[in-house]
Amino acid sequence: GMQEIVHGQVVQVSQHVRRITAPNPGVMTGQGTNTYLVGYEQVAVIDPGPAEQSHIDAILAACGDRLKWILVTHTHPDHSPAAKALAQASGAQIMGNKLADNDGFQDESFNPAASFQHDDCLSCDEFTIRALYTPGHVDNHLCFLVEEDGMLLTGDHIMQGSTVVIIPPHGDMKHYINSLRLLLDYPIKALGPGHGYVIDTPIEEIEGLIAHRLGREKKVIDVLAKLRQGSLDALTPAVYDDVDKSLHPVAQLSLLAHLIKLKKDGLVEECNDHWRYLIA
Repeated sequence: GMQEIVHGQVVQVSQHVRRITAPNPGVMTGQGTNTYLVGYEQVAVIDPGPAEQSHIDAILAACGDRLKWILVTHTHPDHSPAAKALAQASGAQIMGNKLADNDGFQDESFNPAASFQHDDCLSCDEFTIRALYTPGHVDNHLCFLVEEDGMLLTGDHIMQGSTVVIIPPHGDMKHYINSLRLLLDYPIKALGPGHGYVIDTPIEEIEGLIAHRLGREKKVIDVLAKLRQGSLDALTPAVYDDVDKSLHPVAQLSLLAHLIKLKKDGLVEECNDHWRYLIA
Protein backbone atom coordinates (compact mmCIF):
# COMPACT_ATOMS: atom_id res chain seq x y z
CA GLY A 1 0.00 0.00 0.00
CA MET A 2 0.90 3.68 -0.11
CA GLN A 3 3.01 4.89 2.78
CA GLU A 4 2.40 8.42 3.98
CA ILE A 5 5.28 10.63 2.86
CA VAL A 6 7.21 11.84 5.91
CA HIS A 7 8.98 15.15 5.35
CA GLY A 8 12.75 14.96 5.79
CA GLN A 9 12.83 11.15 5.82
CA VAL A 10 15.33 9.47 3.48
CA VAL A 11 13.58 6.79 1.39
CA GLN A 12 15.40 4.35 -0.90
CA VAL A 13 13.59 4.26 -4.29
CA SER A 14 16.09 2.33 -6.46
CA GLN A 15 19.62 0.94 -6.17
CA HIS A 16 21.34 4.30 -6.63
CA VAL A 17 18.51 6.71 -5.78
CA ARG A 18 17.10 8.04 -2.50
CA ARG A 19 14.24 10.52 -1.99
CA ILE A 20 13.70 13.26 0.60
CA THR A 21 10.39 15.16 0.42
CA ALA A 22 10.37 18.87 1.25
CA PRO A 23 7.89 20.21 3.84
CA ASN A 24 5.95 22.29 1.28
CA PRO A 25 2.65 20.45 0.82
CA GLY A 26 -0.10 22.28 -1.07
CA VAL A 27 -2.64 22.26 -3.88
CA MET A 28 0.03 22.44 -6.62
CA THR A 29 2.75 20.48 -4.79
CA GLY A 30 0.76 17.55 -3.35
CA GLN A 31 2.62 16.12 -0.34
CA GLY A 32 5.64 18.28 -1.20
CA THR A 33 8.51 18.52 -3.69
CA ASN A 34 10.58 15.34 -4.02
CA THR A 35 14.33 15.86 -3.87
CA TYR A 36 16.32 12.90 -5.21
CA LEU A 37 19.86 11.91 -4.18
CA VAL A 38 21.79 9.84 -6.72
CA GLY A 39 24.87 7.89 -5.61
CA TYR A 40 26.72 7.33 -2.35
CA GLU A 41 30.47 7.88 -2.92
CA GLN A 42 29.73 11.05 -4.84
CA VAL A 43 26.20 12.41 -4.67
CA ALA A 44 24.12 14.33 -7.22
CA VAL A 45 21.06 16.07 -5.79
CA ILE A 46 18.18 16.47 -8.25
CA ASP A 47 15.60 19.20 -7.54
CA PRO A 48 16.83 20.56 -4.18
CA GLY A 49 13.40 22.14 -3.64
CA PRO A 50 12.40 25.31 -1.79
CA ALA A 51 14.91 27.30 0.28
CA GLU A 52 13.58 25.82 3.51
CA GLN A 53 16.33 25.39 6.12
CA SER A 54 15.06 22.11 7.61
CA HIS A 55 14.99 20.58 4.12
CA ILE A 56 18.48 21.88 3.25
CA ASP A 57 19.75 20.42 6.54
CA ALA A 58 18.14 17.04 5.79
CA ILE A 59 19.80 16.93 2.36
CA LEU A 60 23.22 17.86 3.77
CA ALA A 61 22.86 15.26 6.54
CA ALA A 62 22.09 12.53 3.98
CA CYS A 63 25.02 13.53 1.72
CA GLY A 64 27.70 14.15 4.30
CA ASP A 65 30.68 15.75 2.52
CA ARG A 66 30.02 13.81 -0.69
CA LEU A 67 27.66 16.25 -2.44
CA LYS A 68 29.26 17.09 -5.80
CA TRP A 69 26.44 18.17 -8.13
CA ILE A 70 23.08 19.94 -7.78
CA LEU A 71 20.80 19.40 -10.79
CA VAL A 72 17.42 20.99 -11.41
CA THR A 73 14.65 19.87 -13.77
CA HIS A 74 13.29 23.44 -14.05
CA THR A 75 13.33 26.72 -12.17
CA HIS A 76 9.87 26.88 -10.57
CA PRO A 77 10.05 28.11 -6.95
CA ASP A 78 9.22 24.71 -5.44
CA HIS A 79 12.09 22.97 -7.29
CA SER A 80 15.29 25.03 -7.47
CA PRO A 81 15.71 27.76 -4.77
CA ALA A 82 17.56 25.53 -2.27
CA ALA A 83 20.36 25.09 -4.85
CA LYS A 84 22.14 28.29 -3.81
CA ALA A 85 22.38 27.47 -0.06
CA LEU A 86 23.31 23.84 -0.80
CA ALA A 87 26.11 24.93 -3.14
CA GLN A 88 27.41 27.42 -0.57
CA ALA A 89 27.41 24.76 2.16
CA SER A 90 28.98 21.98 0.08
CA GLY A 91 30.92 23.52 -2.80
CA ALA A 92 28.82 21.40 -5.18
CA GLN A 93 28.34 22.52 -8.79
CA ILE A 94 24.88 23.80 -9.78
CA MET A 95 23.68 22.45 -13.14
CA GLY A 96 20.51 23.15 -15.08
CA ASN A 97 18.95 25.35 -17.72
CA LYS A 98 18.09 28.93 -16.87
CA LEU A 99 14.94 30.33 -18.45
CA ALA A 100 15.78 33.72 -19.94
CA ASP A 101 12.20 34.82 -20.57
CA ASN A 102 10.90 35.66 -17.11
CA ASP A 103 7.20 35.14 -16.43
CA GLY A 104 7.30 36.07 -12.75
CA PHE A 105 7.25 32.36 -11.81
CA GLN A 106 10.96 31.55 -12.22
CA ASP A 107 13.53 31.29 -9.44
CA GLU A 108 15.64 34.46 -9.88
CA SER A 109 18.37 33.12 -7.56
CA PHE A 110 19.15 30.19 -9.86
CA ASN A 111 22.66 30.59 -11.25
CA PRO A 112 23.99 27.38 -12.84
CA ALA A 113 27.69 26.77 -13.49
CA ALA A 114 26.75 24.42 -16.34
CA SER A 115 23.71 23.67 -18.50
CA PHE A 116 22.49 20.61 -20.40
CA GLN A 117 21.84 19.86 -24.04
CA HIS A 118 19.51 16.96 -24.84
CA ASP A 119 21.25 13.59 -24.19
CA ASP A 120 24.16 15.15 -22.27
CA CYS A 121 25.45 12.79 -19.57
CA LEU A 122 26.90 13.39 -16.13
CA SER A 123 29.03 10.34 -15.31
CA CYS A 124 31.18 9.12 -12.45
CA ASP A 125 32.43 5.64 -11.43
CA GLU A 126 29.14 4.85 -9.73
CA PHE A 127 26.42 6.13 -12.08
CA THR A 128 25.49 7.93 -15.28
CA ILE A 129 22.71 10.53 -15.36
CA ARG A 130 21.37 11.34 -18.83
CA ALA A 131 19.61 14.68 -19.33
CA LEU A 132 16.51 14.54 -21.54
CA TYR A 133 15.21 17.88 -22.79
CA THR A 134 11.44 17.78 -22.22
CA PRO A 135 9.84 21.19 -22.83
CA GLY A 136 6.08 21.47 -22.33
CA HIS A 137 5.35 22.12 -18.66
CA VAL A 138 7.83 24.96 -19.07
CA ASP A 139 10.45 25.70 -21.73
CA ASN A 140 13.62 24.81 -19.80
CA HIS A 141 12.37 21.49 -18.42
CA LEU A 142 14.72 18.50 -18.19
CA CYS A 143 14.14 14.94 -17.02
CA PHE A 144 17.10 12.94 -15.68
CA LEU A 145 17.57 9.23 -16.40
CA VAL A 146 19.74 7.32 -13.90
CA GLU A 147 20.86 4.77 -16.47
CA GLU A 148 22.02 1.96 -14.17
CA ASP A 149 18.58 1.82 -12.50
CA GLY A 150 16.38 2.79 -15.45
CA MET A 151 14.95 5.39 -13.04
CA LEU A 152 13.69 8.55 -14.76
CA LEU A 153 13.40 11.55 -12.46
CA THR A 154 10.61 13.51 -14.12
CA GLY A 155 10.33 16.82 -12.24
CA ASP A 156 6.94 18.27 -13.27
CA HIS A 157 6.86 16.58 -16.70
CA ILE A 158 4.97 13.70 -15.08
CA MET A 159 3.35 13.93 -11.63
CA GLN A 160 1.99 10.94 -9.79
CA GLY A 161 -1.76 11.10 -9.18
CA SER A 162 -2.50 14.32 -11.05
CA THR A 163 -2.38 15.86 -14.51
CA VAL A 164 0.28 18.50 -15.15
CA VAL A 165 -1.27 21.92 -15.84
CA ILE A 166 0.09 23.46 -19.03
CA ILE A 167 -0.01 27.26 -18.66
CA PRO A 168 0.62 29.34 -21.82
CA PRO A 169 2.79 31.02 -22.97
CA HIS A 170 5.53 29.21 -21.00
CA GLY A 171 3.70 25.91 -21.12
CA ASP A 172 3.22 24.44 -24.59
CA MET A 173 0.85 21.52 -25.24
CA LYS A 174 2.43 20.54 -28.58
CA HIS A 175 5.88 20.43 -26.97
CA TYR A 176 4.46 18.61 -23.95
CA ILE A 177 2.93 15.76 -25.98
CA ASN A 178 6.09 15.50 -28.13
CA SER A 179 8.22 15.36 -24.95
CA LEU A 180 6.07 12.51 -23.60
CA ARG A 181 6.52 10.58 -26.89
CA LEU A 182 10.29 11.17 -26.74
CA LEU A 183 10.50 9.25 -23.44
CA LEU A 184 9.29 6.06 -25.14
CA ASP A 185 12.67 5.87 -26.96
CA TYR A 186 14.57 5.33 -23.68
CA PRO A 187 14.99 2.21 -21.49
CA ILE A 188 12.92 3.43 -18.55
CA LYS A 189 11.95 1.00 -15.77
CA ALA A 190 10.39 3.45 -13.27
CA LEU A 191 9.41 7.11 -12.90
CA GLY A 192 10.45 9.21 -9.92
CA PRO A 193 8.13 12.22 -10.13
CA GLY A 194 8.69 15.65 -8.60
CA HIS A 195 5.48 15.13 -6.61
CA GLY A 196 4.05 11.83 -5.32
CA TYR A 197 5.23 8.23 -5.35
CA VAL A 198 7.40 6.21 -7.71
CA ILE A 199 5.49 4.87 -10.73
CA ASP A 200 6.71 1.38 -11.62
CA THR A 201 4.69 0.99 -14.85
CA PRO A 202 6.38 3.75 -16.88
CA ILE A 203 5.35 2.77 -20.42
CA GLU A 204 1.67 2.38 -19.45
CA GLU A 205 1.83 5.71 -17.59
CA ILE A 206 3.44 7.61 -20.48
CA GLU A 207 1.15 6.09 -23.12
CA GLY A 208 -1.84 6.79 -20.85
CA LEU A 209 -0.85 10.45 -20.48
CA ILE A 210 -0.48 10.85 -24.26
CA ALA A 211 -3.87 9.20 -24.80
CA HIS A 212 -5.45 11.44 -22.13
CA ARG A 213 -4.15 14.64 -23.76
CA LEU A 214 -5.16 13.54 -27.27
CA GLY A 215 -8.58 12.49 -25.94
CA ARG A 216 -9.04 15.95 -24.41
CA GLU A 217 -7.91 17.53 -27.69
CA LYS A 218 -10.52 15.50 -29.59
CA LYS A 219 -13.15 16.77 -27.14
CA VAL A 220 -12.05 20.38 -27.80
CA ILE A 221 -12.48 19.76 -31.55
CA ASP A 222 -15.87 18.04 -31.07
CA VAL A 223 -17.20 20.91 -28.91
CA LEU A 224 -15.93 23.55 -31.36
CA ALA A 225 -17.31 21.66 -34.35
CA LYS A 226 -20.72 21.63 -32.68
CA LEU A 227 -20.71 25.25 -31.41
CA ARG A 228 -18.69 26.52 -34.42
CA GLN A 229 -17.05 29.08 -32.10
CA GLY A 230 -16.81 30.16 -28.48
CA SER A 231 -14.93 32.11 -25.83
CA LEU A 232 -12.75 30.30 -23.26
CA ASP A 233 -15.49 30.91 -20.65
CA ALA A 234 -18.12 29.35 -22.90
CA LEU A 235 -15.98 26.39 -24.00
CA THR A 236 -14.55 25.32 -20.63
CA PRO A 237 -17.72 23.79 -19.07
CA ALA A 238 -18.43 21.81 -22.25
CA VAL A 239 -14.87 20.51 -22.73
CA TYR A 240 -14.39 19.74 -19.01
CA ASP A 241 -17.88 18.48 -18.13
CA ASP A 242 -16.21 15.45 -16.49
CA VAL A 243 -14.11 17.65 -14.16
CA ASP A 244 -15.31 19.21 -10.89
CA LYS A 245 -16.44 22.82 -11.45
CA SER A 246 -14.04 24.07 -8.76
CA LEU A 247 -11.19 23.02 -11.07
CA HIS A 248 -12.56 24.80 -14.15
CA PRO A 249 -10.40 27.96 -13.69
CA VAL A 250 -7.28 25.73 -13.78
CA ALA A 251 -8.73 23.60 -16.59
CA GLN A 252 -9.28 26.80 -18.62
CA LEU A 253 -5.49 27.29 -18.70
CA SER A 254 -5.02 23.83 -20.21
CA LEU A 255 -7.89 24.50 -22.63
CA LEU A 256 -6.03 27.59 -23.86
CA ALA A 257 -2.90 25.42 -24.29
CA HIS A 258 -4.93 22.91 -26.35
CA LEU A 259 -6.40 25.71 -28.52
CA ILE A 260 -2.95 27.21 -29.17
CA LYS A 261 -1.73 23.75 -30.27
CA LEU A 262 -4.76 23.33 -32.58
CA LYS A 263 -4.07 26.80 -34.00
CA LYS A 264 -0.47 25.72 -34.75
CA ASP A 265 -1.92 22.58 -36.35
CA GLY A 266 -4.13 24.76 -38.57
CA LEU A 267 -7.44 23.46 -37.16
CA VAL A 268 -8.72 26.52 -35.28
CA GLU A 269 -8.39 30.29 -35.47
CA GLU A 270 -8.68 33.01 -32.85
CA CYS A 271 -10.69 36.17 -33.42
CA ASN A 272 -11.69 38.77 -30.78
CA ASP A 273 -11.31 36.39 -27.81
CA HIS A 274 -13.36 33.78 -29.67
CA TRP A 275 -12.01 30.51 -30.99
CA ARG A 276 -13.43 29.12 -34.21
CA TYR A 277 -13.13 25.68 -35.78
CA LEU A 278 -11.84 25.75 -39.36
CA ILE A 279 -13.87 23.26 -41.37
CA ALA A 280 -11.58 21.27 -43.65
